[in-house]
Amino acid sequence: MNIITEYPIWLSVFCILAGIAYAAILYFRDKRLAEINKWLIRLMAFFRFIVITLLAFLLLSPLLKSVVREVEKPVIIIAQDNSESIVVGKDSNFYRNEYKQKMNALIEKLSDKYEVRSYSFADQIKEAYRMDSIQFNEKQTDISSLFEELETRYSNRNVGAVIIATDGIYNKGSNPIYSTAKFKNTIYTIALGDTTVKKDVVLSKVEHNRLAYLGNQFPIEVVINAKQFKGKSSVLSITKAGVKVFSQNLSFNSDAYTVTVPVLLDAKEIGLQKYSVVISPLSDEMTIANNSKDIFVDVLDARQKILILSEAPHPDIAAIKQSIEANQNYEVSSFIIDDFNEALKKYNLVILYQLPSLKNNATKIITELKTANIPFWVFSGANSVLKKDLSGAAPSPKTNEVEPLLEQNFPLFTISDDFKNAVNNFPAAIAPFGTFQTDNNSNVLLYQRIGIVDTKTPLMTFNQGNETKSALFVGEGIWKWRLQDYAAHGNHLVFDEFISKTVQYLSVKVDKSFFRIITKNNFFENEVIEMEAEVYNESYELINTSDVEIVIINSENKRYPFSFSKTTNAYRLNAGMLPVGDYKFEAKVKAGEKNYVQKGSFSIAALKVELNNTVADHQLLYGLAKNHSGELVYPADIDKLADKLNAREDIKSVSYSEKKLNELISLKWIFFLLLALLSIEWFMRKRNGAY
Repeated sequence: MNIITEYPIWLSVFCILAGIAYAAILYFRDKRLAEINKWLIRLMAFFRFIVITLLAFLLLSPLLKSVVREVEKPVIIIAQDNSESIVVGKDSNFYRNEYKQKMNALIEKLSDKYEVRSYSFADQIKEAYRMDSIQFNEKQTDISSLFEELETRYSNRNVGAVIIATDGIYNKGSNPIYSTAKFKNTIYTIALGDTTVKKDVVLSKVEHNRLAYLGNQFPIEVVINAKQFKGKSSVLSITKAGVKVFSQNLSFNSDAYTVTVPVLLDAKEIGLQKYSVVISPLSDEMTIANNSKDIFVDVLDARQKILILSEAPHPDIAAIKQSIEANQNYEVSSFIIDDFNEALKKYNLVILYQLPSLKNNATKIITELKTANIPFWVFSGANSVLKKDLSGAAPSPKTNEVEPLLEQNFPLFTISDDFKNAVNNFPAAIAPFGTFQTDNNSNVLLYQRIGIVDTKTPLMTFNQGNETKSALFVGEGIWKWRLQDYAAHGNHLVFDEFISKTVQYLSVKVDKSFFRIITKNNFFENEVIEMEAEVYNESYELINTSDVEIVIINSENKRYPFSFSKTTNAYRLNAGMLPVGDYKFEAKVKAGEKNYVQKGSFSIAALKVELNNTVADHQLLYGLAKNHSGELVYPADIDKLADKLNAREDIKSVSYSEKKLNELISLKWIFFLLLALLSIEWFMRKRNGAY
């Protein structure tokens, strides 16, 4: 430790001279001090000399330079697998009791020499100061994320070794052998679990679509593994609300039998449907907890219904219909207008092909479309009449051959690069001759290119009038675009994109409700229940001035009340984790003078991936330890692990030296020293009548 200054150190001589001069003038030239004892005068002069010298020296901005040495013990990290698979086998009592005691004893023994940090991992990584908090109840195991977390937390620490106690079974994340390739610390593994293949029938996987449409069939694919049950048989069944909807006998012809069973079920009811997939249990199975699984399918009556009306057949109509029907979410009906006598309200979009025409002005249809706010798409042509209230254009009997020219900054939906490249090669369409004006709220997708001249005359426009979306294609002959697409690419994907994205934009209805609850309809048991809420005022602006309350109700009518927390302009709720089951909810808010209510439902499904594979992978643990200069030990040898670590010469304490510079004026003891000297001097002068 030493003192340095920003100025030359020899200037400190003047600080001493200043102290001497000040003390001399104050005490040896004052005649009032003649009657005071000389030793007392010298003492007071000395105090004043120290104070003045220190104050003057502080003006040189002195710094106190010190070297601090710290000794850091090696950090031993213990990571305990907290997943269900550890206690599935016959040794479950050992792991719940005696094993925990062994691990606690290891922690205490290591703590004498090392800094011990212990964690549990599976679904989450948590600190575990003792093994008593380990319950072996988490639903998934991710070993790779454990090492990523340790790398982040201890990258600059003196880590002696990492001890990981697990059965080597992981069902989330990447293979730990590869994910730890760059991990630099020593790894010891404690091999838990049993490597013996036990008798078990496992419903290992159920693949299915999350959505299905009413009246359609939807597929389910069930994967079954049977271990050590050669010559036995079982039954796969699927039930819904207690009613069996599928059943198939299974015969296991080997001790390592795997079969995939395809199933087709009918979507007969709207809403979230719960199906239970079950394999009948066999005697001597290790566990029957992995013999069943619940799945959830949301059945929608939401196939968009598209109507095409025309005055006469045309190849364009077939091309448009085929492209729309390529998407199973759409159902297309096509009519000659004279044969159509249905209500338009059941349709999500109406395509008017060359309507209105010279022979049929379609007045009734157009009026009903506008009254019901049904989106429509008008195709004009040689026989059509363009009405200004539909298209913003005046009729013209003459036509032009026009090629499409893409508007690069079209804002309504995304245009793929494939379409951007292909549209320049599309054949010319037949468009009415003339100049067309668009409304202020129109968006042009395609302009007309006449010969080699690029014009600003629209070929394809979109309009948003009041609550009704509409589009206008000023021409005919797009069937040739479909053929050109196939000739160039061997498929119709580019043309289908043009049609389907237009149909999707026009047919999708905007949710204009003033209160919305946004959440998933299916959670797993290890997921937190999160919801968001939005409230709008009469001007349809987001607000969050009022409180949003919600009650979640389970199948036994138990109620869980919550309040949403406010974000910038909306609401968010974290309801934590709830038990497996079916739930309903009712949310309420008062905005202004109006009360709004939103109801819904969701389900929480059991997560059983830990039970799909119960054979411990000690080979993985051996490779993990070998690759990182460690060893694999078994639970019986846990008490020897401390001796193995103590015997290593590379696990040592590390000494760090750190240089520190502190301003001398910032030291509190300097202030109190000066205050004390001045106070004592003042008291002595006062007592002896010098003031």
